[in-house]
Amino acid sequence: MAKSTWAIDPTHSEIGFKVKHMMFTNVSGKFNLFDAAIENEDDAFETSVINFGAEVNSINTGNDDRDNHLRSADFFDVENFSKLTFKSTSVTKVNEGLYQISGDLTIKDVTKNITLETEYSGLMKDPWGNTKIGLSVSGKINRKEFGLTWNAALETGGVLVGEEIKLNAEIQMIKQ
Repeated sequence: MAKSTWAIDPTHSEIGFKVKHMMFTNVSGKFNLFDAAIENEDDAFETSVINFGAEVNSINTGNDDRDNHLRSADFFDVENFSKLTFKSTSVTKVNEGLYQISGDLTIKDVTKNITLETEYSGLMKDPWGNTKIGLSVSGKINRKEFGLTWNAALETGGVLVGEEIKLNAEIQMIKQ
């Protein structure tokens, strides 16, 4: 068996999220700085070990005041916890092109096992001869379980920020 190593192509990848604002609209955001690596046997995706990290200071929701609040101790506390990480514990084939990736997500000082739904493109060659794979990843977490507990009550009832965070990523990896 030959070991394959893959690195993220950051110019063709995006790591994002959505959360309810005022309980009725979604606010989207992303991380501008991130890295990822995959190791597997004979290019078989189900044998993959995946490591991912995002620089929390690079959070971008399109609003400087909101981004600065998210970086503060009320949320991510980037002065003490500069990076969030994910390390896979298993990759399970559901059917052709669909996988579940389970692993440990660490935000701040809290690690929880989560499962991500993943569409896998298979191997492709780009026009320059590079072998690539494409991944569309989605999942959900409860932000409070990771110590992101700040909120504000609304005068009409409910809260300003939803608890459920929808994760979404479009990723290209390049074989090394």
